[in-house]
Formats: sequence, structure tokens, C-alpha cells
Amino acid sequence: MIWEKHATELAGRVTHRASCWRQAVARMPRHLFVPQWWDRLDGQWTLREPGTEAEWFAAAYDDRSLITRVGALHADFAKPDDHPTGRPTSSATLPSLTVRMLQHARIGDGDELLDVGTGSGYGTALACWRLGDEAVTSVDVDPHLVDSAQERLRSIGLTPRVAAVDATGPLPATEGQFDRIVATVSVRSVPESWLTALCVGGRLVTTIAGTSLILTAEKEEDGSARGRVEWDRAGFMQARHGDDYPPEVAEVLAAAHHAEGDEVSTSPYPVLDVAQAWDVDSMLGIIAPGIEHSYEERGEQRTAIMAHADGSWARATGSGTEPPTVHQSGPRRLWDILDEIRAYWLQHGELPVRGARVRILPDGRTRLSRGGWHKQL
Repeated sequence: MIWEKHATELAGRVTHRASCWRQAVARMPRHLFVPQWWDRLDGQWTLREPGTEAEWFAAAYDDRSLITRVGALHADFAKPDDHPTGRPTSSATLPSLTVRMLQHARIGDGDELLDVGTGSGYGTALACWRLGDEAVTSVDVDPHLVDSAQERLRSIGLTPRVAAVDATGPLPATEGQFDRIVATVSVRSVPESWLTALCVGGRLVTTIAGTSLILTAEKEEDGSARGRVEWDRAGFMQARHGDDYPPEVAEVLAAAHHAEGDEVSTSPYPVLDVAQAWDVDSMLGIIAPGIEHSYEERGEQRTAIMAHADGSWARATGSGTEPPTVHQSGPRRLWDILDEIRAYWLQHGELPVRGARVRILPDGRTRLSRGGWHKQL
């Protein structure tokens, strides 16, 4: 089997025929960047080591993300009987999303690009094909990811600058060095160092942590940036500051399955699988960041659980479209916050966060606004 055939078919699925990214996807051997990965099978993470080229190419040239690291265990170092626990901490992003993020940057000939979140190195490779590797710098917090991506890039003749740094802190860049910054990790607010590294008139593309919101902004003479939340959607892992994410709110979430709570009430709205309701989830992520969700269906009965590290939790149980019974406890009433969002949507016809204007101050403080609504991140 020849990988080029699969890459060409992938390019046809994820780009328009006139796109400047089509040839980049068609000529990029994505399989080399993902020699093995993690799949979720029977409720646990299981290593996938392709036994044949057919199996390898089928996964590598499918338009899907491949998880390459769970918790602190990278697939490169894993054994077949390893089953890590925790959250995914790195992946090879699905090609269509990688291309869309690059398109949002409006990259032109001669631009110098900072790629935040090297990961497997595939997105870095696409950028190198478009701009030339001398115009691309890529950073990631994980030294192994940086080393392995650099090795794989070199194997196909690409030598961009790649560095292991916490991208939310100081960057290996001079002031105003980059024309474009594209981040495939999410941040709550834009790091000050990104604005410093961006030239006046330069364009930034990132996503807001805990949401599906894509933020684009252009730097102004005073060092601030203005832009918008795009109508498009994307989801990326949050920027890490170390080897793994802080512990999840597993204990609070587990207790919420059976506890009576401090307050029992009835919600006017049916039980919602919040994680699958992207706009509602994004609004919740802006107003009350850090909430974890659980959802299950048993016949007609649906149960949704929300939990936060501050000890707040909520459990809503109901059948079909009937008003559910809601149990809540802790310092905040999480389901009430969710109901307020749903009420706003019914009253106004949409939520204000997608399409909002963005103002980023030189120190990175980020403000969203739309109509009479605004929020400081």
C-alpha cells in the first residue's frame, strides 16, 4: 500500500480543491507522526500498535484525533498491557481542525509563525510546507513530544525551530517576532508573552479553555489586541504547566451520584447532556469554569451530574422531557447556573458568547462583550 494515496484522499475530505492547504495535507505522511496511540476500549485506555500498513494507514489518514498520551504515559513508551488512567494529555489533532485553525490565522507568504502546542508535529509540518521551515517556531511543554516531533520532522527533511517551554510563560522569541500565532492548546486568558511576541498587525488564533470557542485577534499599536469569538467551533486540551493536569474532581463527582444534598428542587428544563451541548457548555465554561460532567441514560431515565473542585455538585434526574428532580450541595448551586443560561437562551434566542467582541490588554487580561453582556476572563 502507498501512503500518498491515503494522504491525497484525506486532503480531498478536509480541504477545498482551491485551498492552499490541500497540497500540504496530500503530501504529508501523517502516519510517521503517530506510530502508535491510545484507544478507549471497554472503558479503559488500550494501546494501539498497528500490525499492518493497512491498519496504520486507515487510522492515520482518517479525519480524527489520535490520543498519544494519557496522564503521564506516552504511547511511545507504553507496553501492550498498560492501561493508564486520567485524562488525555496530548494528541495528533484531527487534520480538518488543524487546517481550520491555520485558515483562521489568514497566513500569507513571508509570514513568520509561532505554533503553540507541537504535539505529534503534524500541524507543524503542514505549516512548514506552507511557509518554509525557517519561518516556523513550535513550542510544547513536554520535552519528549518536542524531541520526538523534531526527529520525525527531520526524517522528512523539515527543520523548524522546536523548543520545550511552558507556552504560558516566557517564550523563545524576540519582541514582535511573529506575524501569526496559532495555538492548538486552550488557555483561559491570553498569556502576556503571546502579545509581546506578536508584531503590530499580527494575528492570534487560540481557543478558550473549557469551551469550544475560537478566539482571533490582531495586535494594535498600544500593545493590546482586538478581535472576536468566531462562529466556528473547536475543542483543545488545556495548556499544561507540568507533566500532567491537576487531579480531577473525581471524589466530588462520585459522591454526587447518591448523596441527598443540601437542597432538592425541580428544574423547568429537561435533563441535558451538557458536554454535548456545545454552546451551552461554552457559556457555562465562561461563567463558571472548571465544572466536570457525567451523564447516563437507563431506558427513559436520564441523569446528569455536575461537580466542581470547590465541593459544589448537582444531580438532575428525569424521564424524557419531564421536569427533573435536582439535588444540589456545596457553596454554589451549579444546576441553577445552568438553568439561568438556558433561560437566557430562550429569552434572547441565542447565547451571547459566540460571536462576541474580544479585547485583550497588553498584560493578557481578556474581555468578551456582545450587546449588553460582557465577561472578564
